[in-house]
Amino acid sequence: VVNQVMLFTFDQSAVLWVCDGVKFGQLCSSNPSNSRRTSDRWGQGQYGAGRGTRLHQGLDIKCSDGAAVYAPFDVTLNGKLTVYTDPSKAAINEGINLSGQGLCFKLFYVRPDRTSGTVRKGQRIGTMLPMQSVYPGITSHIHVQMCDKRDPTPYF
Repeated sequence: VVNQVMLFTFDQSAVLWVCDGVKFGQLCSSNPSNSRRTSDRWGQGQYGAGRGTRLHQGLDIKCSDGAAVYAPFDVTLNGKLTVYTDPSKAAINEGINLSGQGLCFKLFYVRPDRTSGTVRKGQRIGTMLPMQSVYPGITSHIHVQMCDKRDPTPYF
């Protein structure tokens, strides 16, 4: 369980409040522990890693091409998303918008089974797309990105 810390100040004193936060359950059938993509010839998978002139705005969780993708907790499916505008990446150009446990987040490189409704933790929500067909030699992965683009790492 993740702890979120909040600091409140009243007059000249401070009160520290710690509450339990949200933790992602298993995302991918081929990765029960949600291990992260580290480094490969295509780059690094941690939040904030360099991507040329920009920064990586998500966290990459390893997932084998074709693997089942699961709801990390009870979620609402909020529609399909398009990852790229580049037609050469059409094979991996899908994802899904989700919300649950007070979070709004996106999963890239996933073909959703459906795009609306609710799904319980651990239920299948889609299939990992074939990253190797677009990025040969990459560590295939699901890109987890918060809707507000903050760091998702504390939820893993």
